[in-house]
Amino acid sequence: MKIQADALLFDNDGTLVSSLDSVYRCWSRWAAEYGITAEEFAGVELHGRPAAEIAADLLPAARVPEAVVRIEQLEVEDVAGGVRLLPGTKTLLDSLPADRWAVVTSATRRLGEARLAEVGIRPKNLVSADDITRGKPDPEPFLLAARRLGVDPARCVVFEDAPAGLQAGRAAGMTTVALTTTHRAAELTADIVVEDLSAVSALVTDGGVELTVGE
Repeated sequence: MKIQADALLFDNDGTLVSSLDSVYRCWSRWAAEYGITAEEFAGVELHGRPAAEIAADLLPAARVPEAVVRIEQLEVEDVAGGVRLLPGTKTLLDSLPADRWAVVTSATRRLGEARLAEVGIRPKNLVSADDITRGKPDPEPFLLAARRLGVDPARCVVFEDAPAGLQAGRAAGMTTVALTTTHRAAELTADIVVEDLSAVSALVTDGGVELTVGE
């Protein structure tokens, strides 16, 4: 399948890189420190959501700011050796001009940049939890990325592995490509579903970016 676009917007964890082991290791330690039971912790969706929203689901509002600082500290300290590139990431990003793509992550800027730097990715454009007031599934993060890149949201393609991120991309009026790196295809609603970014190639043209997407 061919897709014409002006810009590509990538979620980070589960799309470009995997740090799931680190995420669960750090959040499990965090939950224990804050006296959250295993049952309470198991009932909260971690993936693709800002830490502040997760903490707010589990703690009184007065404790959330301090708790968010603590989980960021734990995760940044766990970055070394806790992040790996997912298939196809390097090849696809290397084929794109820096002003044609952005990373849109639910992590803080400090954590997002640390995870990317660990695998040698330094995006020119990154939208983080620090830049927004409403996280995914709200479209705000993706709309902000399109605005920063100076492109029409309808001419953007979103790459996501999480239902919340795909919902945000659809709400932003963007084409969505789902990756089955962390969820089963049946759990993902998108224009196209692929295994990972190795199914995607890009050709930069005068009119933008032409994507070829396999199965």
